[in-house]
Amino acid sequence: MAPLLLQLAVLGAALAAAALVLISVVAFITATKMPALHRHEEEKFFLNAKGQKETLPSIWDLPTKQLSVVVPSYNEEKRLPVMMDEALSYLEKRQKYGSDKVRVITLVKNRGKGGAIRMGIFSSRGEKILMADADGATKFPDVEKLEKGLNDLQPWPNQMAIACGSRAHLEKESIAQRSYFRTLLMYGFHFLVWFLCVKGIRDTQCGFKLFTREAASQTFSSLHVERWAFDVELLYIAQCFKIPIAEIAVNWTEIEGSKLVPFWSWLQMGKDLLFIRLRYMTGAWRLEQTRKMN
Repeated sequence: MAPLLLQLAVLGAALAAAALVLISVVAFITATKMPALHRHEEEKFFLNAKGQKETLPSIWDLPTKQLSVVVPSYNEEKRLPVMMDEALSYLEKRQKYGSDKVRVITLVKNRGKGGAIRMGIFSSRGEKILMADADGATKFPDVEKLEKGLNDLQPWPNQMAIACGSRAHLEKESIAQRSYFRTLLMYGFHFLVWFLCVKGIRDTQCGFKLFTREAASQTFSSLHVERWAFDVELLYIAQCFKIPIAEIAVNWTEIEGSKLVPFWSWLQMGKDLLFIRLRYMTGAWRLEQTRKMN
């Protein structure tokens, strides 16, 4: 009986190793190159208050504002106005900011959430750049918490640092409201993030993150994934470049209208996490120094 169990164990290990090799080969062969940092002609301009075209700035220009806010939006007619009202009201009360202008970048094709944010990042004027979700789930004044977290990381190596909003402190409450199946999916996803990509960050998916201009330029210039798992690769890149990261608890409320389908979206993100790790391990993807947009 013992020899049979040993043979089965050896066979299982061999099959697992063969499967890992096969998946690694598939990940390497199917790896796409770095998405071209290219704008279509229509994406190089925005309409000003007079309805006239103005050329968008570049993240490689000198900053002219203290803060830029990037909000990705796709079919957000219901949720976006509420979020924008709160954000603009808050910014107008802060003398050191002021709302200045809202600039809309209309993308020619759907680049995914990560791709849309990257286009906004590359058009930003701020010394610091905040990415925020259109649903307004995180209260906008919590940007002050991220600012403090960013400042606490000083001195910043090469002026690079990131502060991530986090909902990890709400985990017990969310578990009480979720089904066992969704809780299992959540824990599985967190384990894969920790095991494959990002150590030390409990909540990689909160859409409320503050970057120094240099950190945004470095990380988004190296980004491959443009869909839902882009946050994980972004923080993986940051840790590879040894950019300091602070995880800051923020106020968060679940807002109806999410486009994520729990099971299939988490399955897709799980596959993306595995492929992120394998593609960097096999050299299909390599980290490069900051690249300028064509």
